[in-house]
Amino acid sequence: MIREEHEVAIMGAPQGSGPVTSTVVNIRSETVVPDHIVWSLFNTLFFNPFCLGFVAFAYSVKSRDRKMVGDVIGAQSFASTAKCLNIWALVLGIIMLAVSIAVIAVFFTVVGQHLKQMPRP
Repeated sequence: MIREEHEVAIMGAPQGSGPVTSTVVNIRSETVVPDHIVWSLFNTLFFNPFCLGFVAFAYSVKSRDRKMVGDVIGAQSFASTAKCLNIWALVLGIIMLAVSIAVIAVFFTVVGQHLKQMPRP
């Protein structure tokens, strides 16, 4: 091991007579643009009032496509639209679910009261 180090020391630096050139590599920092595709898929499958979940899914796919091409501004625009549509789909879906549960509860309460008031033979 010591012999190898000694050999490197003897060889020294390269003795080229040409000018020293350097290469600069610019590495772009990857801007993270969330495309909300999982949220859009969830809304498409479970909360899809007025097809808002499906439209949000389409915008999420467009955002992912723009991101793959390198168009960060376009990706952010489509992602923002997808996020807005996802919020509306989720809120309207929860409201519709709550109203549906309330209507079913009232229906069964009214039917139960009418059944109690009916004369038995």
